[in-house]
Amino acid sequence: MTLEIRQLTPLEIKDALDEIAALRIKVFREWPYLYDGDLAYERHYLAPLASGHEVIVVGAFADDKLVGASNGMPLTAHADDFSTAFSGSDICLDEVFYCAESVLLPAHRGQGVGHRFFDLREAFARSLGYNLCTFCAVQRQTDHPSRPEKYRPLDAFWRARGYTPLAGVTAKFDWKDVGDEHETAKSLQFWARVL
Repeated sequence: MTLEIRQLTPLEIKDALDEIAALRIKVFREWPYLYDGDLAYERHYLAPLASGHEVIVVGAFADDKLVGASNGMPLTAHADDFSTAFSGSDICLDEVFYCAESVLLPAHRGQGVGHRFFDLREAFARSLGYNLCTFCAVQRQTDHPSRPEKYRPLDAFWRARGYTPLAGVTAKFDWKDVGDEHETAKSLQFWARVL
């Protein structure tokens, strides 16, 4: 099946927010996020995407059905906790573009979609004059009981694209893991590359 991967227009973003939320809930239930999400929170979290101001949303479509999505925006437009993570660094936040989440249904993985998501977000960031792209990934213990036996971290993929972990630049976020009753703090490591 051929996938169509393209940047969404502002109107398409508004119309697709619930679909993107559903994708996030489904994909992030998997390791390593184990996120027990809900639609109300997702609608609130994704609302800034509808502003259209220096925001990109890339969609992956199979037979006109959204099967994957990726987004990005200036780091300063994202959650304050993300900016706070950089407080001990010498990085100028006004020059940082945040490549936020990428989610893709398992049946469509391994076809280069992840590369296209990064290509389009990085090109968008360059077009706006940003010189650094960053993203963050949750850190889990290697002996976590929910870690799949054949799990392969994405570190090699990110490094191949020129990203490296930023020493000491981590954020803390709370969410409820699948099967848990309460939220717990998670550590997220930032990675970056110069454009």
